[in-house]
Amino acid sequence: MKKLPCALSENSRRVLEKRYLKKDAEGKPTETPEDMFQRVAENVAQAEKIYNKDAEVEKVAQQFYGVMTNLEFLPNSPTLMNAGRDLQQLSACFVLPIEDSMESIFEAVKDTSLIHKSGGGTGFSFSRLRPKNSQVRSTGGVASGPVSFLKVFDAATQAVKQGGTRRGANMGILRVDHPDIMEFISCKANDKDINNFNISVAVTENFMERVYNNKEYDLIDPHTKKAVGKLNAREVFDTIVKMAWKNGEPGIIFIDQMNKFNPTPALGTFESTNPCGEQVLLPYESCNLGSINLSQTVREGKIDWEKLARTTKVAVRFLDNVIDMNRYPLKKIEEITKGNRKIGLGVMGFADMLIKLGVSYNSEKALTVGRSVINFVYEKAVEASCELAKERGVFPNFDKSVYNAPGGKRLRNATLTTIAPTGTISIISSCSSGIEPLFAVCFLRKVLDGAGLPEVHPLFEEVAQKRAFYSVELMRMIAQGKSIQDMPEVPEDVRKVFVTSHDIAPEWHVRMQGVFQQFTDNAVSKTVNFPHSATVENVEKVYKMAHELGCKGVTIYRDRSRDEQVLNVGVEKKKEKQKSAANALSPRPRPQVVTGTTTKITTGCGNLYITINEDEESSPFEVFMQMGKAGGCAASQLEAIGRLVSLALRSGVDLKSIIGQLRGIRCPSPSWSKEGRIFSCADAIARVIENRLGKRKQPQQAKKKVEQNIEEIQHQPQPQGQEVAIAVKVANIVGVCPDCGSALRHEEGCVKCAACGYTRC
Repeated sequence: MKKLPCALSENSRRVLEKRYLKKDAEGKPTETPEDMFQRVAENVAQAEKIYNKDAEVEKVAQQFYGVMTNLEFLPNSPTLMNAGRDLQQLSACFVLPIEDSMESIFEAVKDTSLIHKSGGGTGFSFSRLRPKNSQVRSTGGVASGPVSFLKVFDAATQAVKQGGTRRGANMGILRVDHPDIMEFISCKANDKDINNFNISVAVTENFMERVYNNKEYDLIDPHTKKAVGKLNAREVFDTIVKMAWKNGEPGIIFIDQMNKFNPTPALGTFESTNPCGEQVLLPYESCNLGSINLSQTVREGKIDWEKLARTTKVAVRFLDNVIDMNRYPLKKIEEITKGNRKIGLGVMGFADMLIKLGVSYNSEKALTVGRSVINFVYEKAVEASCELAKERGVFPNFDKSVYNAPGGKRLRNATLTTIAPTGTISIISSCSSGIEPLFAVCFLRKVLDGAGLPEVHPLFEEVAQKRAFYSVELMRMIAQGKSIQDMPEVPEDVRKVFVTSHDIAPEWHVRMQGVFQQFTDNAVSKTVNFPHSATVENVEKVYKMAHELGCKGVTIYRDRSRDEQVLNVGVEKKKEKQKSAANALSPRPRPQVVTGTTTKITTGCGNLYITINEDEESSPFEVFMQMGKAGGCAASQLEAIGRLVSLALRSGVDLKSIIGQLRGIRCPSPSWSKEGRIFSCADAIARVIENRLGKRKQPQQAKKKVEQNIEEIQHQPQPQGQEVAIAVKVANIVGVCPDCGSALRHEEGCVKCAACGYTRC
């Protein structure tokens, strides 16, 4: 096979080295990106022999290798990671059933662990579980309800690290007519609960009709199938909207709309989706995904339809081959997956395509481009599947499908298209994610010395250089949060084309989702972005709009709506500077002798020993931490926390403030101890301080020192008109990446890091 170099960016290669390439025992890569693409292409091409012993496997492998190295098409991450390796688990999406029995529940927990271990994500419907406090005849007890078991699955997921590369992600769904629906809607009101699940409410057409008419609807006990109560549909809908406005969850899936397009209704009904909501599957069904890079299909300001057709045809063949080459974690999954042979071909780089075409994302023309592109991809995918059906036969369950009708297409695959999240593969391809608009035209990327270098979108940099408005200072201003929409030095036509997610009104987001849904067999992964100032009514409008446009679901995110989100600070005036200065207290000197105790507490990183010393007045004075076997960065971070906490204690800072700053900080390796769930070393330190010292009052001497310092500061002359604390403002930031420390952002119904490729999905 002829191996050609791949034009990857430095960031793309860094992501591949960290997450995808084979490594030796010391963690050093043993293959190049080109080797990886060759490994995947040759492995997936082996399926050709199943249908034709004389097949030109090398020729097909070369086609697969070409579309990947040219960054025209990439499969989902498990295929890139595992094809041609011992694991050989190539699917990203699974749905497992949960029946109303302890045996079924914990069988599903076991199956989930096996899937997560192999690198997949799972979706569940908890709608078959009887409601909370229902009578259990076999034991004489009462049921604990769907939400309690949702937490069981969440804890199990936390304990399983996916194949060393991905942590398990889940979707939890409950029907809107389940008696426990109100508890479910609010189960993630606390951002610190159920963090390994996205949750969505399965909304019916009957429910939506009653929302519009402000009527009641029946709650149905899934065990008895009888109505056990009523709720006002409008009030329930309002609660869903308010919770989504608060922190982005729950999402909504329109379950009847999904089942309306179920290709195999004789085999069962849809109950759930994969973690990001775009892949609708029957119980025990899986699907493999892949995306075409639309930015690679534009030449000289026009769409290269011939290239798009060729890429689509190769991609469909690739994904069909994956079904045969896959090693499934469960026999039941293999049976139904091979019976329906569903594939999910999607797109990425759509925003880049629009920029190259000179089209604003928030315009009617963009909607026309989107409709034309997805319609074309779907038509060519159908043609390719029909050709494969002639060559290899229709999918085995074809006779049980709705396609078995006069004039119906004879397809190889029960479904063909899905618009999936492309978080990491879009980073590898150096293109925009899925059908999302640009996240930013420029942002600060951290470097080793802690400085931030502006990283500019290549198309924007090209235009800025060509139009002579480029400067390093301008790029830094943009990276620090200033919108180009407020920059007169950027030409107006450029500002219109380079709109970002928060420059675009939410209605345009959902309209674009609706356009792509028209020609997508499954569903569309898309986040409708709202500014922080958005109202509950704004969110309600978008939910109703998504329903009216025929979307199969909708996910929204209001900027800065989660407690754990990195704070976005604008410009603070003189009074804020005075307040900051007032807190710059002088620490008490250290006496010659202090006494203290050491507490051992278990964390996800090991045993942590926390020593708290007190001065002669029995006042908390300093804190030291040590972790067995810890070294390097971990040891230095613990020392830094200890120094800062000690400084705060010696300066008379209130204990509650110190504890409040440390409690609840999360790391990727939480643990359980007699203290409860320990989220991180910082959280452990807060708990020990709280338990040992929390009820003690700080000495009067320290309070007097605080008051004295404040009084001195207040009488000092302050500079007039000064503005301070200009900070980076970046939309959608929801936390810090546990791998590289860069910003996590909410996009495509998922949380991901643009710097290293980390994703929770």
